[in-house]
Amino acid sequence: MDILKLIGRDKELFTEDIQRNEAALSEIVNSSSFLVIGGAGSIGQAVTKEIFKRKPRKLHVVDISENNMVELVRDIRSTFGYIDGDFRTFALDVASIEYDGFWNNDGKYDYVLNLSALKHVRSEKDPYTLMRMIDVNILNTVKTVKQSIDKGVKKYFCVSTDKAANPANMMGASKRIMEMFLMHLSKKIEISTARFANVAFSDGSLLHGFNQRIQKRQPIVAPNDVKRYFVTPKESGELCLMSTILGENRDIFFPKLSESLHLITFSDIAVRYLKGIGYEPYLCKDEEEARQLVHTLPAEGKWTCFFTESDTTGEKDFEEFFTDNEELDLSRFTNLGIIKNKPIYDEALLDHFLKIIAEMKQTGNWTKEGIVSLFFELIPNFDYIEKGKYLDAKM
Repeated sequence: MDILKLIGRDKELFTEDIQRNEAALSEIVNSSSFLVIGGAGSIGQAVTKEIFKRKPRKLHVVDISENNMVELVRDIRSTFGYIDGDFRTFALDVASIEYDGFWNNDGKYDYVLNLSALKHVRSEKDPYTLMRMIDVNILNTVKTVKQSIDKGVKKYFCVSTDKAANPANMMGASKRIMEMFLMHLSKKIEISTARFANVAFSDGSLLHGFNQRIQKRQPIVAPNDVKRYFVTPKESGELCLMSTILGENRDIFFPKLSESLHLITFSDIAVRYLKGIGYEPYLCKDEEEARQLVHTLPAEGKWTCFFTESDTTGEKDFEEFFTDNEELDLSRFTNLGIIKNKPIYDEALLDHFLKIIAEMKQTGNWTKEGIVSLFFELIPNFDYIEKGKYLDAKM
């Protein structure tokens, strides 16, 4: 199925920018060594493939998911084959002693790319998963940047999110706080990052869930009032690679808002998706009707759908890649914009954040309210509204 058509586009975003810079990208990748952390997730796999096909001297991939790592290797071997460089994967948790042993016995990389993240708004519903989000999105980033500084790594890249711009949920706010720490650490190592839209059909996404619902003969459910920008997995990999190789210190790359990047609702994509696999959408009045009719309607060439308005905590009404007070460079690339950051941060506030999180962990007892309050200290204009309902409460 053509992902581009499903998300309302007829061409890839970054073709022109990649072509113009291909010589530089290939030359640098071919002469460099890379570590990709979180390389078995959807974006991690995409950027790993972008690096691999340009034949690096060394490419090591770390991820906690053993199964996804196996699929990454199978995918690469089946698509690109082999390279002369050292390509290896390691099923490790970046927060573990085992990872530290791995790093201490190697750690010789020109570029370290961190693609690991807790990316779901639904992961902030309880204080325990929320604390893990802080670990993965903030503390592990700080840890791996400091390790890179100690080993003399040339450049560190870390993926952010469009939801870090004027955040409305804890996930976006965690990435915004991560960016603050990156600004602090950028005085000792070159760092670049990227904010971008939803990656179409990435693991765990609503669109990926469409495939699961069809396989399991279950209804398709989607919000009909939420419009989002989408990039393809390949485009996410290209964006990360260009930020890593071509970005200057503290640059944040993002896709330009143009005719090439369309806002589209999830329900519109669901309709296109079903028609693309030969089914006519059948709109149901509630979840129960959708669950019942899905057993019979597919035989008639119809698939049950339940489209609703969004009413859960953390859903932002619109998407944006930058704020009004951020300096932009919109001239360097055709379809890529760059946020040009100065090393502005409040070191005392960052230290306070680390101190309070450490104290919470030491007690073994913390609340979501306490974490939310701490986030507001770092982001005073945090647009968070607790609605008391999360995506797990919906089909």
